[in-house]
Amino acid sequence: MVEVHALTKLFPTTEGGEKRAVDGITFHVKAGEIYGLLGPNGAGKTTTLRMISGLVTPTSGYARLAGVDAVADREAAKRNLGYLTASTGLYQRLSPRELLQYFGELIGLDRAAVRKRIEDLVRWLDMSEFANLRCGGLSTGQKQRTNIARALMGDPPILIMDEPTLGLDVLTNRVVLDFIRAEGARGKAIIMSTHYLDEAELLCSRFGLIHEGRLVGEGTLPELQERAKKKRLSEIFLSLCGKEEHVLDLGAGLGTLSAHSASGT
Repeated sequence: MVEVHALTKLFPTTEGGEKRAVDGITFHVKAGEIYGLLGPNGAGKTTTLRMISGLVTPTSGYARLAGVDAVADREAAKRNLGYLTASTGLYQRLSPRELLQYFGELIGLDRAAVRKRIEDLVRWLDMSEFANLRCGGLSTGQKQRTNIARALMGDPPILIMDEPTLGLDVLTNRVVLDFIRAEGARGKAIIMSTHYLDEAELLCSRFGLIHEGRLVGEGTLPELQERAKKKRLSEIFLSLCGKEEHVLDLGAGLGTLSAHSASGT
């Protein structure tokens, strides 16, 4: 469903050189699989996801979505994809229903299909209390649920979720995680990037551990545990990347991975 091969991205630096943000990453995600792309800030996760989605052109390598090249045929590839980030913006003066209607018609659904899809998403994501309010007045969690609904309007077979629970309260966090789990059970191929390692352990069937633009480990949790001789994902990551400056933080009751020396990528 998702095929990523030798994906590489170089960015120019102010000194006239180049920074290798992503370095030869290869992995695949099957239908019905939730794949956790995990690593600290600056590891290259977001750049990788943007290349897979066709938003950033790779320096070399390729990504295919349901067999369609994400660069050579961007529009066709995007029809297979729902892409969510924690920073996705909303039209502040529209309500969630109006926003979903706009995007539904934009992707070519007829009005009857748009109405049914909106009602399904409002129900599944528990949005009825705020579906008719302006997006500008919504809470962080309500905006995130609206963004998830927007990404799913076309019921795409592939989902990319970049930090889908960032900044959410406990109740909204549970709604979002339950929905991701349900979409995987429906057969969608899902790539999920998160700092919350406890969430990843609960949701993901396979993992890609990324550090300094490279995959330092990939596989199921038992496979990674056997390779690193460690039990928890945080311990496995520290073992495989071999960097003592990486620490395990405990935030909001969940393990989060961060790097003191890393900058955001």
